Amino acid sequence: MPAISDTDLKTIITDPDGAQKLVQQAEQFGKKLADARLTTSQIRALFGEVRQIQALWGMGDDQRARARRRLILLKPKMAYRAKKESGAAVRDLVEVLTPAVNLVAEEKDPARQSANFNRFVEFFEAVLAYHKASGGK
Repeated sequence: MPAISDTDLKTIITDPDGAQKLVQQAEQFGKKLADARLTTSQIRALFGEVRQIQALWGMGDDQRARARRRLILLKPKMAYRAKKESGAAVRDLVEVLTPAVNLVAEEKDPARQSANFNRFVEFFEAVLAYHKASGGK
């Protein structure tokens, strides 16, 4: 069973009023990842790529297509990480992030896609923050 339901994830990524759900789920999930001994470096390996995509995304319409492509290509990178790392913590993270990426990538309206991407980044940041606040190393 996924750590975050599809319904909650859809609210977090696609609903402009989903901030409360984002915080609630990120706190629970971040704590779960810390308890599973996920390391900050394991998260940052993926988060660093997301930050690079975010920088491209903000460079205008001509770069947004490249950023979207890199976001989609993040999925195989995450799958590789989940397989490479020992323990289930990275796999748990990837099982949540992959459908979140899909919610961004599948949106056809450019304005909504950008908003969804920003909420995805906010969610990932919140998970990272709560992981660290819960004692993640």
